[in-house]
Amino acid sequence: MNDKVFTDTAPSSTDFCMLDYECAYLPGKNVRMNYKHIEEATQAYNSALIHRGWRRFGCYYFHPICNGCTECKSVRIDVNNFTLRKSQKKAIKRNKETQIIIQKPTLSQAHIELYNKYHAFKHKKDKWSHRNISPREYKENFVEGAHEFGKEVLYVKDDKLIGVDLIDILDDGISSIYFYYDPDFPELSLGTYSLLYQVELAKVLELPWIYLGYWVDGCKAFAYKPNFQPLEILDGFPHLREITRWENFNTLNLQHLK
Repeated sequence: MNDKVFTDTAPSSTDFCMLDYECAYLPGKNVRMNYKHIEEATQAYNSALIHRGWRRFGCYYFHPICNGCTECKSVRIDVNNFTLRKSQKKAIKRNKETQIIIQKPTLSQAHIELYNKYHAFKHKKDKWSHRNISPREYKENFVEGAHEFGKEVLYVKDDKLIGVDLIDILDDGISSIYFYYDPDFPELSLGTYSLLYQVELAKVLELPWIYLGYWVDGCKAFAYKPNFQPLEILDGFPHLREITRWENFNTLNLQHLK
């Protein structure tokens, strides 16, 4: 599908790239990231960047520019044609008693404790690198730069915070930034349920896309993404003055997908 170029005035930014570091997705590969630091991003500019494969953490926008590797592909859910799987319907039923709160991103002790608990769990289960995040780091990554378009979706059970979903409301969809949850509630399938809620929220807001970030073929961390069909995939990172082309995500050749 073809889309329009971005013609508005871009906000002031500081552009830079980082030195190579070890890739968390592909063994033996190195990563180099291209960054924009933007203090006053508008919703329109944020939407244009996310639409072209950029991601946002705080005031920092980024996408990979790795030497000799183009495996990171941006993917998005087609909201209007999305169909529930049997397991996804079960996740919805399991969360009938889960309370949902949408608000501007905030910082509390409960946020920090839950974030660190989740990452300690992923370190033990999936060998993620882990060190506890500080309140300052959390604020820089998830609170700052949100402006009016950034939101957090809180999942609460029996007055206990059990999940935090960071999202951006875009001109044409929802950008799924980051989700973390309490591993003591595996029966709720909160990772699946949070994305299903994003789909429902997008329908209410009449937005056609859920931008899921990157997908890397063969990477376990992204294996859940093709379970949300139909998907579209973007090859590369078009310039703001270039027309983007999102294509149908073809699952027929993905032998690992069940």
